[in-house]
Amino acid sequence: MGTEYVQLTESERRAICRLRAAGKSQNQISKILCRHRSTINRELRRNSLPSRGWPAGRYDAERAIALTKRRRHRSRGHKLARQPGLRGLVRDCLAMGWSPEQIAGRLARLHGRTVISHESIYRFVYHRTAQKDYWNRLLPRRKHRRGRQGRRGGSSVHFIPQRVPITERSAAANNRAEAGHWEADLMLFRIPGQAVLVAYERLSRLIRVLRQPSKAAEPVFINLKALYRRLPRKLRRSITFDNGSEFALHHQLATHLRLKTFFCDPHAPWQKGGIENAIGRLRRPLPRKSDLATITQRNLDDLTNRYNTTPRKCLDFRTPKEVFNSFAKRVALQT
Repeated sequence: MGTEYVQLTESERRAICRLRAAGKSQNQISKILCRHRSTINRELRRNSLPSRGWPAGRYDAERAIALTKRRRHRSRGHKLARQPGLRGLVRDCLAMGWSPEQIAGRLARLHGRTVISHESIYRFVYHRTAQKDYWNRLLPRRKHRRGRQGRRGGSSVHFIPQRVPITERSAAANNRAEAGHWEADLMLFRIPGQAVLVAYERLSRLIRVLRQPSKAAEPVFINLKALYRRLPRKLRRSITFDNGSEFALHHQLATHLRLKTFFCDPHAPWQKGGIENAIGRLRRPLPRKSDLATITQRNLDDLTNRYNTTPRKCLDFRTPKEVFNSFAKRVALQT
């Protein structure tokens, strides 16, 4: 067990400055002050860096004391550090999968004023005091940098009959100007054959998640048909896929439900960025290593409800469920 670290005092910093000016080495200074050599090394390295106001780049005790006080002031400047109640609330929201923007926006909507900004949350999360508690692991992505893209493989474009390119999709669907335009994709896992079907409504950002017995085209079509059959015609206008062979029976949706289908260009998943973002968010509670044999449809429904009741900045911090239900009520009144 190591001893508790005690910061250098102002008198010790002035002694370091005098001994350094007298030509003493770091080992000699550490023995005189009864401090570990690494403490002296860190102090000299940290407080001797040149700057615009200090081009000399040498150690000065008074400057080191001033820098230390400024760092302490900045550390106390975090709003979450000063308000434990707010800190606990933010941590709970992060643990539920909310992003800092969603937390800040929802609090502002509930209180009618800005309680805390998302930048303040990010600054606290990445500050060294929060890093000790691994707050960064509570962020939705939990990544420090983006991974490299792998090589592109082949495309199943030629195996999809009656394929309609996304360029023919209406302007209302492209601009999210009306409800009822969806995107869909499969969320795959490490164990071969395990997958869930995710459907995403473009305007409200609502999602639906369904278990798949396999990634074959027929069970995918059956699930999509069962999902959209329950919706009014104005809430199922079109659906956009990528070029996976699991959507090869898409044309039967038009036959049975009069649901228009469109496909992205090959190797262009950004053209259905909504569903890609949704799957990225779902990866947190459902990482790729998950075993679907231990996850029931009820578990998936709980995750779906958590997603649909999370406020979104693009919806003025309303939830996808609130927005979609408002459209559903409007359609019901019109029929």
